Amino acid sequence: MYYISMIITVLATVIYNISQKSINQSTNPFISMIVTYVTAIIFSILALIILPIDRNIISSLKQLNWASYVLGISALGLEIGYLYIYRSGWNIAVAPLFVSIISTIILIVVGIFVYKTKLSPMNALGICLSIVGLILMNKK
Repeated sequence: MYYISMIITVLATVIYNISQKSINQSTNPFISMIVTYVTAIIFSILALIILPIDRNIISSLKQLNWASYVLGISALGLEIGYLYIYRSGWNIAVAPLFVSIISTIILIVVGIFVYKTKLSPMNALGICLSIVGLILMNKK
């Protein structure tokens, strides 16, 4: 599952960005998001029925915490954010990388201060290289 989950995530990210870039410019972004989430709900229900995962829905609902609700709000922010990123002219080859690097740097800071994550010198070098990469990506 270690590699399969990464493959699924990478493929979904590629399809996600191509789909976001391909949404009609004149479409109301919130109508697009409603269709997106209805599609996600349908496929989530199908997965719940088909996949051999704990099907005790009531028990699972009772185990939810704030994170599931905030995840829904942040997912909407991601969707609308990417939609406007592409509508404002960002390049599909640059925008996802830019978002990913900045998000990763922010999450590293959160990890250090909130989750007490330790960074090695190699990790710090990687962060510095990512920042240099962001600067180079913005040079014309």
